[in-house]
Amino acid sequence: METLNLLSDPMFAKDSVEAVIQAANRFKEKYGRKAVFMEVCGSHTMAIAKSGIKTRLKDDVHLIAGPGCPVCVTDQESIDSMIQLSQEPNRILCTFGDMMRVPGSKFSLMQAKTEGKDIRVVYSPLDTLKIAEQNPDKEVIFLGIGFETTIPILALTIQEAMTKRIKNFSIWMTTKLVEPVLRNLLESGQVKIDGFILPGQVSVVLGKNKFLYLAEDYKIPGVISGFEPVQLLRGIYRLLNLLIDEKAEVINDYTYAVKDEGNQIAQNLINDYLMPNDEGWRGIGIIPKSGLDLKEQYARFDAKKKFNISIQKPKMTKCRCGEIIRGLISPEDCSLFNKGCTPINPIGPCMVSAEGTCAAHYQYMREE
Repeated sequence: METLNLLSDPMFAKDSVEAVIQAANRFKEKYGRKAVFMEVCGSHTMAIAKSGIKTRLKDDVHLIAGPGCPVCVTDQESIDSMIQLSQEPNRILCTFGDMMRVPGSKFSLMQAKTEGKDIRVVYSPLDTLKIAEQNPDKEVIFLGIGFETTIPILALTIQEAMTKRIKNFSIWMTTKLVEPVLRNLLESGQVKIDGFILPGQVSVVLGKNKFLYLAEDYKIPGVISGFEPVQLLRGIYRLLNLLIDEKAEVINDYTYAVKDEGNQIAQNLINDYLMPNDEGWRGIGIIPKSGLDLKEQYARFDAKKKFNISIQKPKMTKCRCGEIIRGLISPEDCSLFNKGCTPINPIGPCMVSAEGTCAAHYQYMREE
């Protein structure tokens, strides 16, 4: 705790900011422009905004948020399908809290709950198994969103359901993988990225080695960073120096939590129960093998196969969340931001989620 307190100490942060600015100036002298870094993790997005780092460095480094918020990257058809699941009787839907207020084409899960549908917020998918055991006459469905951080516990939940022989439980899988979407962003050429602040939490599972493709295939550096201000500033500083020295490397700057090989137990759980599938991303479309679904031998726990859901193609809105999560625009470039779309009345998921770029911008960076 003493070490963590130092990493958020204002005096250390002040010195770190000055070091970053000096390195940024050296970068500008060499390349004639500001460096562009993308943070991949939604928790990083919120931490960078809340700490004031993004505002303080706006003239020195261009920091953009990427597709790291699991709620934000879930496409509208998936949101509508999950809401539709709640409409039939004798069903209990379980979800993480952020999903409750995400707008569907017609209404949200929160609105469905106010109309009497049984929708419950849980802190872990494992809690859903207890609910299933307590309600044997109802179908209990967990909405399985998330990146590699939460995917292992989804696999563990299936393992537990098999052990306990629970038959009235299933998962609606809408998971996402980091590597395919980063490759998609880089290969699209739509946004200039000089380096990545890589996700600390996902890296705990995957390990440093799973990000080496950035340097090997795209010649782009990355730094795995923690979440305290000094850690984030150090990550930015190290990225700048890699670029100044013309080195394309992936650095693990979060060594007390992240190992080169990652968490082998979590990876084995994923490999045992899940297989890659083509997944839809908000604002991007289908990315091949960018998600995970249950293997065929566990199909009895697959809500997509267990229930027949049919929805119409969602209507287009003025919400530009899809462009925001790709780093193409900032929240203030959206005509709805702080007008029709606010935390009280969110129109897109980027304003709903605690890791959403618009929510971070609204709370900590909005200019009155």
